[in-house]
Amino acid sequence: MQSIFKPVLLFTIFLVAGVVSGVSAQESQALANLPAGSSSDYYHTLIGVITGDWREYGQLFTTLQGHWFWKVFLAIIIGIPGVFLLHYVIVGAKHFDHDGEQILFFPYFIRIVHFIAAVSFSLLVITGLMIIFGKYLGGGTLIRIARYIHLGSAIVFVLPALLMLVTWLMDMLPKVYDIKWMFILGGYLSKEKKPVPAGKFNAGQKMYFWFATVGGCVMAYTGYIIWGMGADVETVRLYAIIHNILGMGILAFYLTHVYMSVFAIAGSLESMKTGYKPKDEVDILHSRYRY
Repeated sequence: MQSIFKPVLLFTIFLVAGVVSGVSAQESQALANLPAGSSSDYYHTLIGVITGDWREYGQLFTTLQGHWFWKVFLAIIIGIPGVFLLHYVIVGAKHFDHDGEQILFFPYFIRIVHFIAAVSFSLLVITGLMIIFGKYLGGGTLIRIARYIHLGSAIVFVLPALLMLVTWLMDMLPKVYDIKWMFILGGYLSKEKKPVPAGKFNAGQKMYFWFATVGGCVMAYTGYIIWGMGADVETVRLYAIIHNILGMGILAFYLTHVYMSVFAIAGSLESMKTGYKPKDEVDILHSRYRY
């Protein structure tokens, strides 16, 4: 474990050193001229050094919001399902023996938690897209309702997300064999059923989990600010940019997760309802899992 953390620590130190060394002499002088003990002023000046004048984001926000965000989201909701449709036609779903021995994968409690998380998260995705394409859907009451549902779903999602984080934390930590899983894309590009290196969760599920967890926290905070909780317009613009960019990544992972969970493995919906997976499936897709 130490061999993994040492390179990460060194990289972090070099990154921080690079940021510090990138501060110009003029910016360093601006910080140096602040009176001692003025922590608030120092903080705001430091943020200004890092981000620049936030008013410079006005034009960027207008360009992205008016011309690019909806195009990228449209490309994601068309392109990713298109790729998976091609995969389903050419490779097809993996089939396993559902009549043989069954392995309990998810207890009743976590199935309930996952169901609440899945419904609230799906509503977040759907209403988020409605907001993005609001002007093409006619705007008005429909989009206003979508905004309220979006906010409500975000509030509901917090509790199951925290419970899943606590329950699955250890299972979601990266392992060395996850690298091999990514190189072979979990074996999903082959019709053969060969054991792939994965524990209870594979590398793809882990990436989605951490992106949704960490990225979701950032999205929750920026969304709170965007909603109008006392921030100035320039802050809202910057946070809206961050919110939308993270939303693109989460949408891509979400669509991938839905396809892999529902279509790429035949009978997986039944497994999600009962909590049991066929031993045949566990031995192939979760070969490092010890049950």
